[in-house]
Amino acid sequence: MATPRLLERYRTEVAPALEKEFGYKNVMQVPRIEKIVLNIGMGEALTNAKSLDAAAGDLTTIAGQKPVFTKAKRSIANFKLREGNTIGVTVTLRQERMWSFLDRLMGIALPRLRDFRGISPDSFDGHGNYSLGLREQLMFPEIHYEKIDKVRGMAVTIVTSAKTDEEGRRLLQLLGMPFRK
Repeated sequence: MATPRLLERYRTEVAPALEKEFGYKNVMQVPRIEKIVLNIGMGEALTNAKSLDAAAGDLTTIAGQKPVFTKAKRSIANFKLREGNTIGVTVTLRQERMWSFLDRLMGIALPRLRDFRGISPDSFDGHGNYSLGLREQLMFPEIHYEKIDKVRGMAVTIVTSAKTDEEGRRLLQLLGMPFRK
């Protein structure tokens, strides 16, 4: 299998630039992307079980990998939620699938958003990991408008080995993440 385009760019351009910019003494100190987690949380799954299957189908199409169903950890009476109820789907991408998804997200999906001016550079968690909320799954070209039952949002978390937000932000900038100015 051929090396993903973004991974090749990371190895040839991004990693040497980060090593030089932050003055790392060892190549293993250079921040890298470890995994990408896609998550669709669905409160409506309590009343409509078929919506969960539709969301799992959408996530499978987008990620190229079968999702795992997530269950409630505790009961919350106000939401009519019982411990153990299935309330969402999640996928963890690593290796080639992770790099190809990130390439599609940055190059195709995000620019397809209406009035897109870039994503917020402030959604880091303090340890170099970036979280992004998407309002609809239609921005991915694999999803066909006629075949979806409902527009759903999803959360995308990019987990890096960076120690600080500054290192994580710079890593994603050099990879081509369209941050807002």
